[in-house]
Amino acid sequence: MDFINSDLIFAVALVLLVVFAVLGIAWGLFYPRLSKNYSRDQRIQAVSMSRIQMADKRSKSASVDRRKDIEANLKQMEDLQKKGKERKQSLKARLRQAGLSITPKQFWLYSAVSGLAFFLIALVSNTSMIISAGIGIVGFLGVPHFWLARKRKNRMKKFIAEFPNAVDVIVRGIKTGLPLTDCLLIAASETAEPVRSEFKRLVDEQAMGLPLTKVVPRLHQRVPLPETNFFAIVITVQVQAGGSLSEALGNLSRVLRSRAQMKEKVAALSAEAKASAAIIGAMPFIIGFLTYLSQKDLIMVLFQETLGHMLLGGALVWMGIGVVVMKTMINFDI
Repeated sequence: MDFINSDLIFAVALVLLVVFAVLGIAWGLFYPRLSKNYSRDQRIQAVSMSRIQMADKRSKSASVDRRKDIEANLKQMEDLQKKGKERKQSLKARLRQAGLSITPKQFWLYSAVSGLAFFLIALVSNTSMIISAGIGIVGFLGVPHFWLARKRKNRMKKFIAEFPNAVDVIVRGIKTGLPLTDCLLIAASETAEPVRSEFKRLVDEQAMGLPLTKVVPRLHQRVPLPETNFFAIVITVQVQAGGSLSEALGNLSRVLRSRAQMKEKVAALSAEAKASAAIIGAMPFIIGFLTYLSQKDLIMVLFQETLGHMLLGGALVWMGIGVVVMKTMINFDI
């Protein structure tokens, strides 16, 4: 019995030994190739995946850094705009924006001459001293500042009309391979006034050593328009954060021309309302003048009696309020 058990154990052990031997031989012959090919493919895939991941990380970090730079630049421009709005523009700045070369002292001297002339004309016209003094104050403070505001507004209109052409000149220069500084110089020589003088001053400031990111925002300070603000933001962001400057300025030029067309459309649509407001505002003066020609004694009561002065003052105040309301209703800011 023990002999049979020992033979059985021996036979089982021999079979197991043969099986393990065959498996070992098969493992030694075939597995190295499979493992080698698998490890090689795995390593190639791992390397390619790591490169893709590294490229993704780099692109993500670059986009994040660029977005941070753009946000910082926009915030800086916004702070400058807030400071400019909070700080009231001085008379010197308004004179420069109107294209005048006179100093504030000369302006106040001309205002004093204007006020004195209005006062003397009213005094010679047999008007009371109080009314003559009021007319003189209007000639001193009202008329010169009104003239300055009109001249500044006309210059800004000319600038808005010519500014897209200057941007197009810069875009064409950049597309031909010229640096931005040369493009600004070409725009300063090829465009019409007042864009020419403003760009020439911009080029002169850059030639003095100031960086472009500091020079361009000064253009918006000298010409406080949304168009120059857009231009300053585009230049500052593109110079510091990179990107296609010609494409950005081309889009800006299209936006500026679209804004100009919209303003012209609004002006055409509101022309009838402006004409009606002008007629309504002029009617009291026309009727008063016609009454003076036909019934002089009847209209002169308003200028000779105290009650007439009060009525005239109240009428002028109410007319002023009406003019302001109508102007607010027919003016549109774009």
